[in-house]
Amino acid sequence: TAAYGTPQRSVTGYDQRRLNMILAVLEKRARFKLGQKDVFLNMAGGLKVVDPAIDMAVVAAIMSSNFDISVSRKTCFIGDVGLSGEFRTVTRIDQRVAEVEKLGFDAVVIPKDNLKGVKDKFKIKVVEVGKIEELLRYLFE
Repeated sequence: TAAYGTPQRSVTGYDQRRLNMILAVLEKRARFKLGQKDVFLNMAGGLKVVDPAIDMAVVAAIMSSNFDISVSRKTCFIGDVGLSGEFRTVTRIDQRVAEVEKLGFDAVVIPKDNLKGVKDKFKIKVVEVGKIEELLRYLFE
């Protein structure tokens, strides 16, 4: 919760406007009360990320912080968030999942519409989610 009245939004390595949009979608679709919360987002290693496929990971991090429950370090998230809270497909999903598998992750969460043929090609557990609410249920139920 914001200590000094006005909540801070501090972003390093990610688009500030995109974070604000994601926070608004979380408020509207997942009923998160983030209007009075400070939000700090930092991409590790000094990276600047412009790929919208990282949106799902940002959403998962915000949810994790809001509930103060950690997300498994062995789970990867790939998905673009839309204004209605849906996860949109991303390009090159096969290459992305193959790389996630090579890096030793146990599971990858991808948009439902990207699932065609991906689940059967890899040994890694592939989880499909269509909306923010489904990601919330997957992570914390």
